[in-house]
Amino acid sequence: MTPVGKGHRSLNLALRKEFNLYANVRPCRSLEGYKTLYDDVDVVTIRENTEGEYSGIEHEIVDGVVQSIKLITEEASKRVAEYAFQYAKNNNRKKVTVVHKANIMRMSDGLFLRCVRDMAQKFPDIQFEERYLNTVCLNMVQNPGKYDVLVMPNLYGDILSDMCAGLVGGLGLTPSGNMGLNGALFESVYGTAPDIAGKDLANPTALLLSVVMMLRHMELNSHADKIERAAFESIKEGKYLTGDLGGRAKCSEFTNEICIKL
Repeated sequence: MTPVGKGHRSLNLALRKEFNLYANVRPCRSLEGYKTLYDDVDVVTIRENTEGEYSGIEHEIVDGVVQSIKLITEEASKRVAEYAFQYAKNNNRKKVTVVHKANIMRMSDGLFLRCVRDMAQKFPDIQFEERYLNTVCLNMVQNPGKYDVLVMPNLYGDILSDMCAGLVGGLGLTPSGNMGLNGALFESVYGTAPDIAGKDLANPTALLLSVVMMLRHMELNSHADKIERAAFESIKEGKYLTGDLGGRAKCSEFTNEICIKL
């Protein structure tokens, strides 16, 4: 767990930098049988994972005045843009939306936007659009079906992907993959939950679906499909749901149900 406002820096951030995990991929999809406000969410957020406001470049200028520097580079922006379009092509996605605030941060977000625009020219079969961050947030809660694949700088991706998770049932259902030059790392979207640690209450779905993403990355597709199907069937039946999904089952009971379906 990362200390808030003090102590050591995020270990997750250290891993991303160590292995150059430049693209954070978070699919959010409505699950059959689990009712939320929306039935047709199928959005993938792709977030630049190594720089932006999360570069950790902060200093105190004078007492009571702190400056935090947002770092955007052409190299990192092109890299994540190419990944987003290639992801869309490989997964039969129709559209890539770049999310930005280049109207306010004209140089930093402007550079990111230009890099994505340039990359779009190399993928003429993929529809491309540009949207302000605030517009995307508004549209997402009105009609998430407007969006398909979203690519954006680091901080925007962190916030927007959590919002998308809320549309499908919460962080307990949302996996993620950190894709890089020196490997890949897969993790559930949610952070630590010390209030329920050791109580057999956590929802294991996000972690299981992260494993599914990892297996597919390793081209072990039959294993991935088997685990994913068992998890989705267990949620659809609704007999053993954890507290975050409105049920009363323990983590171990839900897990046992999934294992039976394997």
